[in-house]
Order: sequence, then C-alpha cells, then structure tokens
Amino acid sequence: QVQLVESGGGLVQAGGSLRLSCAASGIIFGAMGWYRQAPGKQRELVATITRSGSTNYANSVKGRFSISRDNAKNTVYLQMNSLKPEDTAVYYCNAKVVPYGNDDWGQGTQVTVSS
Repeated sequence: QVQLVESGGGLVQAGGSLRLSCAASGIIFGAMGWYRQAPGKQRELVATITRSGSTNYANSVKGRFSISRDNAKNTVYLQMNSLKPEDTAVYYCNAKVVPYGNDDWGQGTQVTVSS
C-alpha cells in the first residue's frame, strides 16, 4: 500500500484550465489514474496511464484532458483544458502498486468549474 497525495484542484471559470498532480510514497509498477465523483453520482473513470505510457480516457474528456506520468518521481498528472461546469467533482488519484493489484486511493481534491 502507498500513500497518494493530490494537489492542484480549485475554482476555475468555464473554458479555463487546471493541472492536478498526485505523488505516490513509493514505486508504482501498475497503472495510475484519475477518477471523479460529482454530488449524487457514482465515481467514474477519467483517465488512466500505464507505467509504459499507454493511456485511456473517458469519452467525456477526450480531446480536453491529458494524463501523463513521471516514473522517476512516482507522480501522475492530469492537465484539464476547456473545462466545463459538468467537470465539477472531487477528483481522486488511483494507483496499483503492481499490475492487477489492489487499488490505492488519494484523499481527493475538489475541482469546481463555474459557468
């Protein structure tokens, strides 16, 4: 199990940008990613990235969000552009220490997009 510490959330106007960061306390050999949960909704996948750099995005964020990873720093990033009010949610960092292993979660960071 590792500790995941997120940063970078905040309040932004529609059309703006934010960059989220998530630093792990140890080496992550599996995938890292971001999920989000809006009030009254289930947690949903936003984007994931493997250690080798293969990415996967939710259809709702394709073309607007970009996930990247620095393996030397055990850190994953989420660049969010062209933000919409419907992107408002708590964003959670996720990591698997080993591929197909258990999920570790960060504490979440609030992203609020005003119209």
